[in-house]
Amino acid sequence: MKIAIMGAMPEEIEPLLSYMNDIKSYELADNRYYEAKYKGIDVVLAYSKIGKVFASLTASVMIQHFKAQKLLFSGVAGAINENLKIGDLIAATKLCQHDLDITAFGHPYGYVPEGKVYIESDKELLFLAKNIAKTKGIDLKEGIIATGDQFIADPKKKEWIKNTFSADALEMEGAAVAVVCDAFDIPFFILRAISDAADMDAGFDFDKFLEKSSKISADFIISMLDEMV
Repeated sequence: MKIAIMGAMPEEIEPLLSYMNDIKSYELADNRYYEAKYKGIDVVLAYSKIGKVFASLTASVMIQHFKAQKLLFSGVAGAINENLKIGDLIAATKLCQHDLDITAFGHPYGYVPEGKVYIESDKELLFLAKNIAKTKGIDLKEGIIATGDQFIADPKKKEWIKNTFSADALEMEGAAVAVVCDAFDIPFFILRAISDAADMDAGFDFDKFLEKSSKISADFIISMLDEMV
């Protein structure tokens, strides 16, 4: 069994690498990938760079080249559900692309022919995560994560995404990873730590809380690996 672990930025992967052994680095497709061991589990790690295209490319390389059989994503997101606060963990039950729009042809937002508006996360991995959270006394939230190639700062746009997709959090990679995993029939799990809350200016505290939130998310992913061992 080989597990892929992704983030979008170096800050989201660095905490995970600190747990790994026998790390080997590879340059491929204009990115860096790390093969490593964690308590006997084969792991491949990478940060994709920001956005859906890079996320799709990285997930595809992990699955096709490195032969990953499951994929875990660790990172941060912005909240659009007012019940989510900074530092909260949210596991995606399903994901959508809020910036996908061919409504001019009579289709709903987030949909293209032969595609899906929502892609559901793997139920077994979600079940595992919920059990870990219960054991550790962590209040793991669940919800819909909306992905787009935009950093959304406009409160009206946030409200539109929330209402249109019943979304709880915003980020820029998750749904793209979900599309790739769904196409290759690879179980996946997307975990985000909230780095900015719904009632804040979108850019106000991002840099300040990125490192802390990334560490929270990474530690939970490691707990999932422990259970897989």
